[in-house]
Amino acid sequence: MMRPLAAAVDWLERIDPGTHRRIKGLRLVTAYGIAALLGTLPAFSGSPALSFLAGGFALWASVSEARITRAQSSRDLALLCGAAVLGAMSMILLSPLLSGPGRPGAELTLASGAFCVGYLRRFGILGTGVGSQIYIGQLLAYSEALSVANMGMVWMAGLLAAVAAVVPRVLSGPAEHPALAPVGPAIGGAAPAELRMGLQAALGALVVVVLNRAVGLEQSAWAITACTYVVAGSTTGTIDRVRRRIVGTVIGVPLGIACLPLAGHAPLLLWLAAALAMVIYAMALPDRYDIACGAYAFTLMVTLAVTGERALPVLAARAWETLLGAGLGAAAALVVLPLRNRQGA
Repeated sequence: MMRPLAAAVDWLERIDPGTHRRIKGLRLVTAYGIAALLGTLPAFSGSPALSFLAGGFALWASVSEARITRAQSSRDLALLCGAAVLGAMSMILLSPLLSGPGRPGAELTLASGAFCVGYLRRFGILGTGVGSQIYIGQLLAYSEALSVANMGMVWMAGLLAAVAAVVPRVLSGPAEHPALAPVGPAIGGAAPAELRMGLQAALGALVVVVLNRAVGLEQSAWAITACTYVVAGSTTGTIDRVRRRIVGTVIGVPLGIACLPLAGHAPLLLWLAAALAMVIYAMALPDRYDIACGAYAFTLMVTLAVTGERALPVLAARAWETLLGAGLGAAAALVVLPLRNRQGA
């Protein structure tokens, strides 16, 4: 009994020396919980959609935020929640124009968010987070099929998310020292690297939209998300992220599906497992993208099961559509303005 425990502690120290990432993991889980709980209160409408949006905005804002001081972190968290609101509003406004017979579908809006994820990296830590939050806002609004009638709810979700994200960050204080992404090699060519990354992600998203219209995908947004987030600052970096995302997904999805029998009998246990997985996600994300992807895939499976989605074909689609999106991301990195450093990497 003691030997496995000692091995687990040793692994934690290797992947997270100083416990900084564990603290961030606990903070983002807390932010999600506070936001989701506030969204269920009758004073704020008590709509399940409000809880879903607020929790998602707060969670991913906390993931993207990477400052050291409380003041800078609080400012960025508020701006990141605002960016998620902007993304959701863009989906609401564009969906009626893109939906209907002979039209590409509302998921085409996600291509603009995919471009923002890559392109806004040129504006530093906050720009990177804003791009990601725009996409997250679009994705959550698309998942809930929000309409113009829900605009007030989106604004309320952004406000609740900002409060829920800032409070844990203020309390965590100087205990956090975020791991910043390393500066990549200089990229040759006339077009900025961030522009090329945005175009690669957007093209992959467009291909998914076309495939969805042609053959129908169970959850096309999952494929678009995978394509968007595997694009890195170099072709070799993208291929590495694709490999790691595939490895993480093919491990995390089956583990989550294996927990399906618990969904109806011990939902609290699955919520606790999901929270632990997100702490592991925060710990692993800077250096071990494969572990992070596996942890998130597991979290998604068990939370879908707990909230009522237990159809095996839908849950299994998470695996193969992620593989599809990751493959498209790799193809885009190789074909569309490839990102190679000046030494030819």
